[in-house]
Order: sequence, then C-alpha cells, then structure tokens
Amino acid sequence: MDDDDWRAPAVPLAVDLVILTLRESRLHVLLVERGVDPYRGALALPGGFLSHLEEGLLDAARRELAEEADLAEVPYLEELGVYGDPGRDPRGRVVSVAFLAIAPRLPEPVAGTDAAAASWRPVEPLLSGEEELAFDHRRIVADGVEHARRKLEHSALATAFCDATFTIAELQQVYEAVWGIRLDPRNFYRKVQGARGFIVAAGPARRTDGGRPARLFRAGPLHSLYPPMVRSAHAVHEGAPIDE
Repeated sequence: MDDDDWRAPAVPLAVDLVILTLRESRLHVLLVERGVDPYRGALALPGGFLSHLEEGLLDAARRELAEEADLAEVPYLEELGVYGDPGRDPRGRVVSVAFLAIAPRLPEPVAGTDAAAASWRPVEPLLSGEEELAFDHRRIVADGVEHARRKLEHSALATAFCDATFTIAELQQVYEAVWGIRLDPRNFYRKVQGARGFIVAAGPARRTDGGRPARLFRAGPLHSLYPPMVRSAHAVHEGAPIDE
C-alpha cells in the first residue's frame, strides 16, 4: 500500500477505574449500574470514552470518576493496564486504559451521568463469578485486586488503613481482608516486627476484648518492605490450627 493511501484505523479509546477500599473488614470495589446500552442494568466499573482528542488519559479517568460516582478526591491513580481484545465491547473494537487506586476511608459514591446507581461491592463474589460484570470488567477487577495484593507484599500501604495507632492484630486484619486468606498470628507478628521501620511503638498498651493488654503501634518511616511480606509464607490452610 502506498504511504499516501494509509489511514490510521479508527479505534475508540476509553478509560476504566478500579477503585478499592476496605469496608467492614472486607475488600470492596467501586461499581456502577449501567443506565444505558449496552449492558443496561448490569454492574460495571466506572469509566467511559475520552471526551475529546486533547483530553489526557488521567484527566479522563478523574472526570469519569467524578461524573459517574462523584468521587473527585480519590488520591493517587496509577495505570493498571491496557485492554483491547476484539469482542470485549459489543459496539465494536474499543481499547481501554484501566487505572487503579486503593485508598482508605473513601465516601459513599453518588451516581451520575449514564450510571443508574453507584456502590461499593465486595470483591469475592465478583472474582468467583457469583456476580456478573459487564464487558471484560471481571478480568480488570481481578488484575486490580492482584496488583493491590502485591502492593501489600512490597510496601507499607497496609498501615494507611489503620487508625493513627493500632495493634498488630488490627494490622493483620487489613492483610487478611486484602489478601483474602487467613494468617498465622505468630508468624505475622514476627515478620512485622522484623521489618525495621515498618511500624514503631506508640504509647501504652490497650485493653483488648479478651482482657489482655495489646501493644500499640503507628506507621513507621519505611515505605518499601524488604524482604517482602510474601503471602504464601503467612497463609494458614483451611482447617489447619492457628497458634494463639
């Protein structure tokens, strides 16, 4: 083909948002109920097409998040991946750039534009296929959850989901919620204490429900964990006893 005859293929570009948070000690993802076709009435990730050719991808992601769920104050959004398999959208070939955020204490979403509703939904029924999602959004959610789980292995992100002071048991609950596994308390305690700068002592002990005092900690100056908190080293197999 002559270069003068070549034309770039017209492929629409979109963004999708995987916003994760903890609610009631479970990992939740932000979903909207689609108010337009295709998949009218189905659950989906917030997102949409770029509004014009000059709009940046991150600008489009933040705009869609504000328009579809009224969440304009989500902190850092990072690029998760590009999804462009043929057939992922019944309207034709669409390439989507997905963005991810995992943040504590996010507010209730408010639906807008082409979303009929917006809500936080637990990730487990979505990952298992018990609840259906539009397009290829289950795959994108799964990729986002796995990325978040890896972040907890290699960074001090988990402390952001705790109060200013917390017990190691409360920190463990964050890891269990995000990783979706039960952890051995003794092994977890040793690993956390062995990561110098991850957490630091903070004041007197607090009485627990069992009546025993529990030491309080706060987030330390360490941001990256080395060696990492590898999930497989902490997991307790179903039915196995947990040391008390």
